[in-house]
Amino acid sequence: MKFLRIAFKDLTVAFRDRTGLLLMLVAPVVLTFGMALVSGRLTGPSGPTLADIPVVIVNQDAGDIGGRLVAAFSSEELGGLLDPQTADDAAAGRALVDENDAAAAVIIPPGFTDSITGTGEAPEKGRIEVYANPEREVSAQVVTAIVESFIQQIALGRVSGQVAVEELIAAGMITPAQAQETGVRVGERAAAERDSGASIRLMSTEKATSEAVDFDPMAYFGPSMAIFFLMFTVSLGGKSLLDEKDTGTLARLSSAPIGEAAILGGKMLGIYLTALAQMAILMGINVVLFHVTFGDPLALSALVVSLAAAATAWGILLAALARTPGQVTTAGSAMMLTFGVLGGNFVSVSGMPDWFRLVGKITPNAWGLDGFVALGLGDGLPQLLGTLAGLLVMAVVLFLVSVWIFRRRSILRG
Repeated sequence: MKFLRIAFKDLTVAFRDRTGLLLMLVAPVVLTFGMALVSGRLTGPSGPTLADIPVVIVNQDAGDIGGRLVAAFSSEELGGLLDPQTADDAAAGRALVDENDAAAAVIIPPGFTDSITGTGEAPEKGRIEVYANPEREVSAQVVTAIVESFIQQIALGRVSGQVAVEELIAAGMITPAQAQETGVRVGERAAAERDSGASIRLMSTEKATSEAVDFDPMAYFGPSMAIFFLMFTVSLGGKSLLDEKDTGTLARLSSAPIGEAAILGGKMLGIYLTALAQMAILMGINVVLFHVTFGDPLALSALVVSLAAAATAWGILLAALARTPGQVTTAGSAMMLTFGVLGGNFVSVSGMPDWFRLVGKITPNAWGLDGFVALGLGDGLPQLLGTLAGLLVMAVVLFLVSVWIFRRRSILRG
């Protein structure tokens, strides 16, 4: 069928785009690996055999964030992976590396906390230096990944605090004068959740029992990054649709013996197949590389299929509302970040107010993460029916709205 040819052509084009593949597949895997290192997940029996990596920490920062990074390197979760020590100054730290007594030196500069919070000098003057030992390249890369993951979590936590404060002010729940204090509280809560470590234990209240259920944090971290970058993929698909409109490709197709419904359906199916392939590949990588167990394969497949559909619907809606490919790019980046915050991709929303979690339900991120957490706790397809229904209803509604807008705009006619 002609619409299938259009869909598979778009799928092929998407996976030939090297830049797109970096953000679709490589970036989420790298970030997942960093989170696995920070959480201590890779120090388990199923992870790599890296252990007791000697690292020297030089903390010249008088603020709280520098101290938290030092504490992270000395945490119990990284105890089997790292063998940290401290040095009084940067020269002493570098000397230990030069003498091959350490794989890397992590030098936290003066004013690092102020550069993050924006109260000090320019951020470039507060950058952490990782002085790596070229003879211990792999170990140095592990240390670098831990530092980068820590910085990313701090930055993303700061963004989540800003978004939460803006939402609270818009809702009239706090005044602008209370913004700084509220932002600090949200940031502290987010930090506390990130510092909870790898030993995550969730209490099951489904039955009247106090039995604790072991939960693999990678069953959250891996899908979280996959869903976050899934929103990039669908917005990129929406942009490609408008690109073809501007170049006249859609107009040429519509002049051929192909119905408009087949053309539009093929383009939408192409975006969906790309999103589905991305999620399937990333889930496969999580299973093979990080040894994540998602339980019931049928439930996992149903969740991935439904999640890809809901995310695709948002990408198509962006294309329907935007006038130019540039507008899709801008709106897509904003959607990717906002949905990541509201959906809990960076910080769990379990400690957020009820209204915040309710707003998060407009995102496929929140529904998808709920489903993956349920799978990680051992739930099967029957327990996921509500989540699957929510994703499919979202997909159908947004698809119908998008098709209506496309028809009103006569997009295929230019």
